[in-house]
Order: sequence, then structure tokens, then C-alpha cells
Amino acid sequence: MIGVTDNFTLALDSIRAHKLRAALTVLGLTMGVATLITVMTLVQGANLYVEQKIADLGTNVFRIGRLPFAVTDFTVMTRAQRNRYLYPDDLEALAEHCAHCQMVGATLSGNTSLRYQNRQFEDATLYGHTPSMAVIDTRTVRLGRYFTDVEDRHAVDVCLIGDRVAEELFPDSDPLGRVIRSENAEFTVIGTFERIGSVLGQDQDGFIVVPLRTYLKLRGQRNSLLLHVKAEGPQQGFVLAQDDARRILRARRHVLPGRDDDFFIGTADTYISLWQSISSAFFAVFLMVSSISAVVGGIVIMNVMLVSVTERTKEIGVRRAVGASQSDVLRQFLMESVMQCVAGGAIGVGIGFACALALRSFTSFPAAVQGWVAALGVVLSSIIGLFFGIYPAVKASKLDPVVALRAE
Repeated sequence: MIGVTDNFTLALDSIRAHKLRAALTVLGLTMGVATLITVMTLVQGANLYVEQKIADLGTNVFRIGRLPFAVTDFTVMTRAQRNRYLYPDDLEALAEHCAHCQMVGATLSGNTSLRYQNRQFEDATLYGHTPSMAVIDTRTVRLGRYFTDVEDRHAVDVCLIGDRVAEELFPDSDPLGRVIRSENAEFTVIGTFERIGSVLGQDQDGFIVVPLRTYLKLRGQRNSLLLHVKAEGPQQGFVLAQDDARRILRARRHVLPGRDDDFFIGTADTYISLWQSISSAFFAVFLMVSSISAVVGGIVIMNVMLVSVTERTKEIGVRRAVGASQSDVLRQFLMESVMQCVAGGAIGVGIGFACALALRSFTSFPAAVQGWVAALGVVLSSIIGLFFGIYPAVKASKLDPVVALRAE
């Protein structure tokens, strides 16, 4: 019986003797594994992206709105258009009666243009916030301060601005204390926010935040309030806060028992569940495509190994004549198949990870690169090598030594 080291050496010598054929054989499997690794890292990165960027509501925070936050059934959205608005009275009722709500805030938003001296910023987002959003919101104040309850009650014309607005309107000066104009109002800048970046290609730093009552004074309530509730604690406290908020709003809006809510509660899980339902379908399709590529690579390897058996019939006869058993020949050809598949899988893993790292380095997309994905690629390629190498190896091992020696 020939040892594993000898089998490895014989297989390596055979691959070296036919470098071009081996390279073309490895290429098909390389592309299949590279596609698989790239898809898996992209999907994992997308899950992380949704969790960090889109579903980042803050710790123990949920939202209440007139319209659904994440929905794939447009009939639900159509029916929701008939729901009544949420008003400041609803905000006050939650703040006063919600036993498990630590803090309640509200926001309104619309588009506007900003001007400072001869500089202008088009298509900015104008937000109206309650002072409590300083704690609830995930945005962080970089310079200055947030507005106070007194400033909100008196609808004072103060504002905080996003990082991009600060760069565009005040490229060479400190924005604090400056007065910017929006529509027919002038706002004194009292703070700036840290940079957020882009989400799905849309810049998130082109905004201005004013007190909610200042927003209402400027525009009135053309849209429903979006309520933000910070629960007292995680897990059970989070659920109890949602139950309290639902009970209070149903009573205020006279929703009869057994009828659906005429408002919607959104949590981070709402967005993540929607994304997972969407991404799972895409992932299944991409996985199928990459698996087909890997199987095609395995079929190529089997065909090449069959050709190799035909070309090396005499070599097999000589080996059998000098004492090699059927199992020795079987292991040699299986070793060749597995070595080519492992090499193709390793190169495919490297290409897939290189694509993911390039995406993470040159964009804001957090492509996740994990070790178990690399191990999966190598294991998959080894299994393909064994599966598609068995038939050629068995065929080689069953050649009659006398017939094989006569082959030309």
C-alpha cells in the first residue's frame, strides 16, 4: 500500500506535467466558489448595514406613526392612508399616562432650502423635534447644544444643522451663533451634529433641526406626527411600553375592541424582519447560481480526469504490474481531483474576500468577512473534488493490467 505522502507527490507531479489543463480545470471551480463567497459576504454585510444604518432607532426605542414603517403589501399602505393624524395632544397623553415609557418625543419633517449670505443649500430636510429627542435620537451633537423646553414652548427661532450643511454654508468659519435663512424665517445656529454619512446612496447630513413648535409656527401641521418612545428597559419593559402606548392611543382614537389599530408601531425588528424576508429570496437565487457554477466546475474536473485516465492507461498498467493495488490507483486519482478542487476553492475564497474587502475599503458598505465562510468554501470544494473524482478514479483502478500495458 502506497502512503499518503507518496500519493500526494504522484498527484502533484501529474498536475505539474499538465499545467495548462490543471489551470483550466481549477478555473471553473474557482469562479463558482468566488461567487458563493462574494454573495455570502455581501448578504452578511447587508444584514449588518440594515442593523446599523436603517434599523438603528436607539436603545429600547420604538416609533408610532400613521402609516406602516416597513410593508410589502401595498393594500395595507392604501388602507392606512385613511388613518387619522397623530397630534401634539397624543404626544402629551403618552408622556403623561404611559407607565413604562421613560421618554416620549415627536418629529415632523419637510423639505426646504437654506441660505447664509451668498451661499445656498438646496433640498435640505427641515425637521421639527421636541427637546426630548436629544436623548431619544441617535444623532450626536458635535458642537454647541440642543434646544431647551423653554425654547420649544416659546417657538424660538434656533436650530441645529447637519454636517454637510455646516460644510456648505460655513466652510471657513464657526457656524455657532450665525443666522441662516429658511423660507421666510431666520434661525440662529446653536449646534451642529456629527457626520452620519450615506444610507443606500442618500446623504443623511443635509438637514436642519428646529424646535417642534417653531416648525408648527412656520408651516402648521400638514402631516401626522411621528412619535418616538424610549422604554424604561429592554425585553419585558420594552414590550410593556408598547402595550401601554397601544392602549392609550386606541382609547384616545376610539378604536373599538376587535378592530385593528389605526396607527403602526415600528421597532428595529420591524425593519430587520422585512429585510430578511427580502434578502432570503435573493440569497437563495444567488446561492443557486453560484452552486450551479461550482457543480459545472466539478463536471469539468470529472471530464478532465476521465481524459487523464485514458491518456495514462499504460502508466496505470505499469503501476499495477509492479505491485500497486486497485486501492492505490483509486487514491492517487482521488488525490489529484481533490488537490485541484482545494486549490480552486482556496483561490475562489481569496477572490471573494478580496472583493468584499475592496467594497468595505472604498465604500461605506460594511461587507462582512468571516472565517467560517472561508472554511465553508474550502470544504465545499473538497466535497466537489471527492464526488466528481470518484468515477474517474474507480474507472482507473478497475483497468486490467494486461490490457493497460498493451495500450499505446
